[in-house]
Amino acid sequence: MLGRELRTARLVLTPVNWPDLEDMIALKADAGAFGQMLGGVRSRFETEKEMAEDVAFWARRRIGIFAIRENGRFVGITGVHERPDGRGIGLRFSIFPWATGRGLAREAAAAAIRYVLDEGEPRIVAVAKEDNLASRVVLGSIGMRHVETFMRDGNTMFLYEITPA
Repeated sequence: MLGRELRTARLVLTPVNWPDLEDMIALKADAGAFGQMLGGVRSRFETEKEMAEDVAFWARRRIGIFAIRENGRFVGITGVHERPDGRGIGLRFSIFPWATGRGLAREAAAAAIRYVLDEGEPRIVAVAKEDNLASRVVLGSIGMRHVETFMRDGNTMFLYEITPA
């Protein structure tokens, strides 16, 4: 395993790897799960390319994206990646629409943030559209603070960050 398994009260998080590919393809093709993400929904080819990047990032940095499972069932992802806009190490989280509304994204993202900060990362950022209230609530509830507002493709974006306490 590239990184370590994380456990919360309800969830098991494992570093994404090739056995997760079909679940990742389904998640990233779901507009309800990935429509708000930078780049939007992904094709199978795009997801395979990103999986290779995620696996390589884990190998290189010992941090990365986790698969989230509840009772053994894949419900989504969380963790960090190098943001393509140069803003640094960025938090990501996405869960299937059928798994929303129970605090799973918050629980998983909080565990991932703790892990990454404990691994020595000095700063983690996250970006959410102004109108993506669900993501903004999660970000605030895990201790990230709004530090900047900017425009991207006609959308007002909020940049959040967290640093070790």
